[in-house]
Amino acid sequence: MQFFGGSEISPSPSVPTTTGNNAHMIYVFNRNGVCLLYREWNRPLHTLNPQQDHKLMFGLLFSLKSLTAKMDPTSAEKGNLGVPQLPGQGCSFHSFRTNTYKLSFMETPSGIKFILVTNPRSGDLRETLMYIYNLYVEYVAKNPLYTPGTPIRCELFNTALDQYVRSIP
Repeated sequence: MQFFGGSEISPSPSVPTTTGNNAHMIYVFNRNGVCLLYREWNRPLHTLNPQQDHKLMFGLLFSLKSLTAKMDPTSAEKGNLGVPQLPGQGCSFHSFRTNTYKLSFMETPSGIKFILVTNPRSGDLRETLMYIYNLYVEYVAKNPLYTPGTPIRCELFNTALDQYVRSIP
């Protein structure tokens, strides 16, 4: 398992120019662990029902965030494992890779969590996640008909997301 630390992300990343179908699925969670969006493009095996899958993914993120904060070599104050941290607080992780997939993660200052699961050969996807976040802001957060904390049901967002994710190299 590889963990990657980070640098700053450009606020308006460019859209990839090559085509591919490397994205398997995306999750968007709010700060309370409610799954606001789940989309899949290339997931050949379904082993859990959606609710179990969402709980498992959020639990994995919660555990990894706690572990990375506990093992932070730059902070003398380690806190307790399992205690939630504010976004941007302490050490964080951006991605990990297994032999069958790569999970990339981004958390916004408001606590919205974006998780993109892709082919394990995918490169650094922080700019991709930031671009998806920008789509979220433009099509969901600024939408006067959207109620924060409810599942995302915006066709313009879904179309733009599908179009962009299918172009990830």
